[in-house]
Amino acid sequence: MKLVTVIGARPQFIKAAPMCRALRMAHREILVHTGQHYDDSMSAVFFRELGIPEPDVHLGAGGGSHAEQTAKMLTGIEQVLLAEKPDWLLIYGDTNSTLAGALAAAKVHVPIAHVEAGLRSFNRRMPEEVNRVVADHLSALLLCPSDVAVHNLAAEGIIRGVHQVGDVMADALLDAAARADASSVLARHGLAARGYLLATIHRAENTDDPARLAAIVAALGDLDRPILLPLHPRTRKALTAAGLALPPRVRACEPLGHLDLVRALRDADLALTDSGGLQKEACWLGVPCVTLRDETEWVETVQCGWNVLVGADRDRIVAAVRAAKRPAERVALYGGDGKASERIAACLGLSLPG
Repeated sequence: MKLVTVIGARPQFIKAAPMCRALRMAHREILVHTGQHYDDSMSAVFFRELGIPEPDVHLGAGGGSHAEQTAKMLTGIEQVLLAEKPDWLLIYGDTNSTLAGALAAAKVHVPIAHVEAGLRSFNRRMPEEVNRVVADHLSALLLCPSDVAVHNLAAEGIIRGVHQVGDVMADALLDAAARADASSVLARHGLAARGYLLATIHRAENTDDPARLAAIVAALGDLDRPILLPLHPRTRKALTAAGLALPPRVRACEPLGHLDLVRALRDADLALTDSGGLQKEACWLGVPCVTLRDETEWVETVQCGWNVLVGADRDRIVAAVRAAKRPAERVALYGGDGKASERIAACLGLSLPG
């Protein structure tokens, strides 16, 4: 069986690592990198650290507006699909690469398998929400990480081809956590385990709104512990444009590779983030999380007590950090057994050896 896999952004590289291993045990995978994330710290380092095969096709479609970026991806992916005539197109998550892959495949009648199907924030102002809804409605195989995702799809009338398989990101995290002690990230930044907070800020709703970004930065300044802040290129640019200086306790650095980030998260006292993936990883690693968004598609992390939503409100952020405690129990969310990639491969009709 032949598959074309489309990836282009940092979270997709992480998810693709265990999937590539599972798929290539017996079948042919053609890996297409759209170039949505293209510099070394956001792309190449993940291929090296996670052992992802070199892309068969690199579209170089990064940069530009959402429309410009998606249009370049559409053209390139369509050419690959017409040339390769795969049995499946595999897409991940909710990025412009996901949307472009789904649209291109639907137009040339290649069946689509969507990993992380069924997630909903119910906020259509988020580009990611639009991307995931469109991808789900075009997909033939919907690979859901949770029962909530399955129910979301059913509410939209999608019941065929739906499978609850768990979260492939947990597969990648288990592998990285086993190797994370080799990371020197704490020593490089003069940090001690449980003696700092980890923050990540990158979503457009925060970086593109100067008032929200200023409130988040002010809240970081109100906290009394060192804060490690790997700066996404979009965030660095937004801080400069808004004339915002980071508080003295914030130790800004370049984006971290996956092993460094897992080590930094595992040993943090708490995480502040607007990332979807980090909310789950914090929960899996037993680290309380304060999410700098007004809603989340990963609602189970909130329900089990390991995550709290605070938006970009300065006082709520500070209060949540000061009140944070580790719950008595850690709930096993989204599978978390390291077998999601194998279940996904089975759903694709693949027979894995052994």
